[in-house]
Amino acid sequence: MTPKPIGSRISQWGEGPVWWRDHLYYVDIEGHTLVRLNPLDETETTWVLDQRIGFALPCADGRWIWGGDHGLYTLDLESGESEFIVDPEPDLPRNRFNDAAVSPDGRLFAGTIATDKTTGAATLYRLDPGKKCTPVVPNVTNSNGIAWSPEGTACYYIDTPTLKVLRFDYRAETGEWTAPRVVLDTDPLINAVPDGMCADAEGKLWIAFCHGGCVIRFDPDTGRELDRISIPCIETTSCCFGGPDLRDLYITTGIAPNKEAPHAGRIFVANNLPTPGIPQTVVS
Repeated sequence: MTPKPIGSRISQWGEGPVWWRDHLYYVDIEGHTLVRLNPLDETETTWVLDQRIGFALPCADGRWIWGGDHGLYTLDLESGESEFIVDPEPDLPRNRFNDAAVSPDGRLFAGTIATDKTTGAATLYRLDPGKKCTPVVPNVTNSNGIAWSPEGTACYYIDTPTLKVLRFDYRAETGEWTAPRVVLDTDPLINAVPDGMCADAEGKLWIAFCHGGCVIRFDPDTGRELDRISIPCIETTSCCFGGPDLRDLYITTGIAPNKEAPHAGRIFVANNLPTPGIPQTVVS
């Protein structure tokens, strides 16, 4: 599972990788850019936006939904035009949207980050009909990784400063998250913070550790580390499964201030993992 860099782009802060229609999509948050990478020829297509972009995810109607400094938007990839949806935090100018995920039933869950690190100032939201953002997990600081179990009845969530992974029961009928409990405390395991996360077909969690230069596979039932992929740059930010059989793990990275790392900001891929990932769903 030795990863290799792919593509030529060096992002200021790569994040939010998504495998969709044989391409890898990801965002450069500080570069205000959505990137599409063709892994076959390593060509890249970019969409430059007018603000920082925390995530971008595909919708059933062919558009993409993204979150930034000033709320949620849709993006038409053909025209490059964005359309405003809603800003649930107009009174919190230091907050912006960060990580997000689509539930197996097609609901968008997107969280904010308090960029000034004010404890409890951010929220994880569910986007409901009528452009309504419903708080799902309030009083967080840096809403980050979200992943569902293969059967879709449990979801896992990271508020980065807590250094913990929570498990919730998930009700597809209503989109509710209930019965939160800690399934993993990363504090004694690694001197780094948990960032982006994805799950594989066996229900194991792959967590990227910012400041840790690695992605670690955990068993959420036991908390045991199962595998570790080391990355030659310290700011490892997120990961997703891709490739024709979803056995390639794509990993995003960022550039650490005042730290030398030849491949910082690159995309890495670890090919032919034993267990495949879970197919990406779209926002309905």
